[in-house]
Amino acid sequence: MIKIATWNVNSVKARLEHLCRWLKEFEPDVVLLQELKGVDEAFPALEVGDLGYNCAVNGQKAYNGVAILSRFPIDVERTALPGDEGDEQARYIEAFTGGVRVASIYLPNGNPIGTEKFDYKLAWMERLHDHAKGLLETEDKIVLGGDYNVIPEEGDVYDPAAFAKEALFQPESRAALRKIIHLGYTEAYRTLHSETGRYSWWGYMAGAWQKDNGVRIDHFLLSPQAADCLAECDIDRTPRGWEKPSDHTPVWCTLDVDP
Repeated sequence: MIKIATWNVNSVKARLEHLCRWLKEFEPDVVLLQELKGVDEAFPALEVGDLGYNCAVNGQKAYNGVAILSRFPIDVERTALPGDEGDEQARYIEAFTGGVRVASIYLPNGNPIGTEKFDYKLAWMERLHDHAKGLLETEDKIVLGGDYNVIPEEGDVYDPAAFAKEALFQPESRAALRKIIHLGYTEAYRTLHSETGRYSWWGYMAGAWQKDNGVRIDHFLLSPQAADCLAECDIDRTPRGWEKPSDHTPVWCTLDVDP
């Protein structure tokens, strides 16, 4: 059995104490991190290593940044999403670890709609679709996890009307996510949980956390080979309640595989 988690930490420097505390308490085998907001050299590899994790990092100064932590050796396959050689934003890293091909994804936010930022989001999702399609041909156990910045359904947001003009909830964004899933991927959380009103992100303003005014935008997409091994998937709300938290909280799944 292998436990894989994804967490947008919203600055690994600011959240290092939280990250180390959570790693010790939750004991995941593999962790996909997003929004590091720092270059590779600034990543706390020593602190993470002291807790028994190897790390592979694709960082960027002040913005973006993704990483993979693992109790197993990490064989990095990619540090960029194919399809646009001019794209310098650090939003993707892919590797083999623990018998699974994993990718940590930080999909563009896309706000405001009607601008180049939204166009970039949709183009990035099309590139992800094409790459994800090719990955299926490997027949590997594939876990594409991360902050997708897409609200899949109305039940995944506390107030759909409040997000009517948000890039996360536009019909084009939701359709692009469905297009990837329809390649043959399984959205792990929704597969095991039919109930609505469960969230992975709460803003910092207007008491959103206290009121549970959240959205579900952190997801795992599993290839058929990985989906066949899916045992659990859930949201760990605990770190969001800590002092000075990330606005995201971890999402995790377990696969019945022999690492």
